[in-house]
Amino acid sequence: MDWINGILQGALIGGLYALFAAGLSLMFGVMRLVNIAHGDLIVFAAYLGLVVVQTLGLSPFVSLVIVVPTMFVLGYILQRGLLNFTLGGDILPPLLVTFGLSIIIQNALLEGFSADSQKLQAGNFETASLHISDQLAIGWFPFVIFLTAVAVIALLELLIYRTALGRAFRATSDDADTARLYGVRNRHVYALATALSLAVISIAAIFLAVRVNFDPASGPARLLYAFEAVIIGGLGSLWGTLAGGVVLGVAQAVGAQLNPGWESLAGHLAFLAVLILRPRGLFPKLVD
Repeated sequence: MDWINGILQGALIGGLYALFAAGLSLMFGVMRLVNIAHGDLIVFAAYLGLVVVQTLGLSPFVSLVIVVPTMFVLGYILQRGLLNFTLGGDILPPLLVTFGLSIIIQNALLEGFSADSQKLQAGNFETASLHISDQLAIGWFPFVIFLTAVAVIALLELLIYRTALGRAFRATSDDADTARLYGVRNRHVYALATALSLAVISIAAIFLAVRVNFDPASGPARLLYAFEAVIIGGLGSLWGTLAGGVVLGVAQAVGAQLNPGWESLAGHLAFLAVLILRPRGLFPKLVD
């Protein structure tokens, strides 16, 4: 029963990895931009939540009312004021710029908050569980994270395939020059995609800050989990990111059951196995 419990918890926490990955997948899908600062922006949003909670006395989850719009605006400004100028046929400039942005964010957080780890407190909700049987229980917090991931990905799918903005995303992704001829303002569309990406990862950031300790150097690990979930699920597939997150979470849970020190290693090995056996991921997006 310990194995079932562990695997179930791993699958549920895969929802958090899916939220990490959804923002990364959206930016890559629309702009073919690999954001090296993605993990550090997650940590930045966690610190923003910390400031809001400490300043206004709100609960971590209520702080989302402020954190999500703030990160949305920040994402728009970041893309419109900086990243748009790096886009083009060469993938190197955005990689270098976002790498530099990663270093700047880490050092700014280190200067402002020190290297001490932080954590948001959500009271009894963190440890509350739903007992299915005497030996099997589901944590309410991981369950809420997973449901949130499903809801966010469903809303993103609805936006991309059922709205005018989504059509602009897809048209720009397919052929930016042709889309511009039809009146699509590419720079504005790119900025909205980044804004939406940062809004999504801000939700993940608050969940992360409640679940574990974080510090200014936590970003690269979050980027790695997001990247692995995207690759496992399949590039361009938002539902694939959820599957990738679940696979990653279950692999880590299995590794932890075998040996507590193997948790991260097992996730990386699962990523490597998928990369070897299915280089395009488990659910690659097919071209229409």
